[in-house]
Amino acid sequence: MVQLTEKARSLIDGKNFAGVATIMPNGSPQVATVWIEREGDVILLNATESRQRTRNLRRDPRIALTVYDQANPYSSVMIRGKVIEITRKGAEDHIDKLSMKYHGRLYNYHKPDDPRVIIKVVPEHVT
Repeated sequence: MVQLTEKARSLIDGKNFAGVATIMPNGSPQVATVWIEREGDVILLNATESRQRTRNLRRDPRIALTVYDQANPYSSVMIRGKVIEITRKGAEDHIDKLSMKYHGRLYNYHKPDDPRVIIKVVPEHVT
């Protein structure tokens, strides 16, 4: 694991979105825009069990992220890493926390039949 740069920490801590790339079963890329946060240098994403990125990461933990500064999209950070854990524990509360960060309100779309997960990523390369 490498440490995040100050710029990476700042962008992740801000109200900035991340483009997340995972690998499909046939080897092709899949990209999604997601909310993001961190605990130290571990990056946290949130998804439902049924999302393609969740299925892809359970099969192949390699991941790439680009976090763009919403105020200046030419300012960004690129991170390649690996998923170290996918857990349901605390995931519903976590999506509420992310919704507060990005929208200032609790998340309105909880679906008990499609539980949420927290995806924990350790960075291996930061540009």
